[in-house]
Amino acid sequence: MSGELVLVTGGSGFLGAHCILALLNAGHRVRSTVRSARREADVLAMLKVGGAEPGDALSFAHADLTSDTGWPEAVAGCRYVLHVASPFPPGVPKHEDDLIVPAREGALRVLRAARDAGVERVVLTSSFAAVGYGQTPVAGRAFTEENWTDLSQKVSAYVKSKTLAERAAWDFIDREGGSLELAVVNPVGIFGPVLGPDHSTSTDFIRRLMDGEMPGLPRMVFGVVDARDVADLHLRAMTNPAAKGERFLAISGDFMTVLEIARTLKARLGNAGARITTRVLPDWLVRIVGLFDGQAAQIVTELGKPRNATGAKAMRLLGWTPRSREEALVATGQSLVQLGLLKKSK
Repeated sequence: MSGELVLVTGGSGFLGAHCILALLNAGHRVRSTVRSARREADVLAMLKVGGAEPGDALSFAHADLTSDTGWPEAVAGCRYVLHVASPFPPGVPKHEDDLIVPAREGALRVLRAARDAGVERVVLTSSFAAVGYGQTPVAGRAFTEENWTDLSQKVSAYVKSKTLAERAAWDFIDREGGSLELAVVNPVGIFGPVLGPDHSTSTDFIRRLMDGEMPGLPRMVFGVVDARDVADLHLRAMTNPAAKGERFLAISGDFMTVLEIARTLKARLGNAGARITTRVLPDWLVRIVGLFDGQAAQIVTELGKPRNATGAKAMRLLGWTPRSREEALVATGQSLVQLGLLKKSK
């Protein structure tokens, strides 16, 4: 059903820009929220890298997750909303509410505005963070959409923010959503082609590997999925009747160890992968580093855990077919090279 007007929140972000590209390619008209007018040029620049010159098919609205201002205008006339915007910092925030409040209250602002404007369906970008944490992973058992992160256990501020925001969204729909429909996409680590210097925490991990900034690798695992496939899943969840009231894990294959990721990139990127280390650090050393570095501190609790998940539900209900993990990772590395985002060799 092409030509419908779709709002994408956070179009200046890595995934938001890929969602806009997917919508434009499908023939939709798109309105993107940005926090200020100066971000409009950033969105257009990323879309150009992605091969799109949207012209009149793209418009902008100014709105922020922390304020009610602008949201009624942003959703006006839209049939669908992809609520992609959410904070994802590279390190630990000074206070967990710096993440939790904008994530939860921002989601509720978007849902209220969408309901009041007669939007048909909102697709919320949640995360595997709302699915598979605060509980002990079991080898051979994959997390599914039936699982929820247990917030009674110690989890990071980011994990808590994503879990509380998604819980709040489902509660809103149940209690006061009216005719508004909700579907949720829960991606693991999102990789794939970078569209500009303002990319994501996941893709910045690949940059750090390729720039030789990591002296060694922690003994842990990541889920991998390509941003293009996450965007495709958003579109499928947006229009497919089977997606109403459902959540969908976005993952390609099994989780990978950081060592497997490093070896894949080193083998496939030629000279560009020369700085990538394949040295695995002992857990005790990662824990010591975690005392001083915020980003390392967040991963200490994941060392050695055999976590896994499955995207079978999205494949079965929505016909979703993601690229391979290797293709997603290599596309990340190649785009970093092509855009000149790596340090130059000395």
